[in-house]
Amino acid sequence: MKTAGVTQSIMIDASHANSGKNPEQQIPVCAAIAQQIEQGDKRIIGVMIESHLVGGRQELKPAEQLTYGQSITDGCIDWDQTQQLLNLLGNATRARRSVRANAHPVS
Repeated sequence: MKTAGVTQSIMIDASHANSGKNPEQQIPVCAAIAQQIEQGDKRIIGVMIESHLVGGRQELKPAEQLTYGQSITDGCIDWDQTQQLLNLLGNATRARRSVRANAHPVS
């Protein structure tokens, strides 16, 4: 991106290939992302998480009752796990802002 003269901004998908399509693996993936953010990496501008009210996924089958709040597409983490990840990423972002605010200009 830098070589092409494009702004170095990236949104990371914590699911799919980064988690091996295992929703629970989004937690360590987000922890690694949060660590990079906390250390001051300003290229990371966002994270995509597969999340729903109820974790996992369900099959859409005719004449079968669906579980309210559970995905019928990709497997998801549940709401409690989502809140934990949002807090983790939010804290990392606040730490990054603090580092940048307290940084002294290089002479």
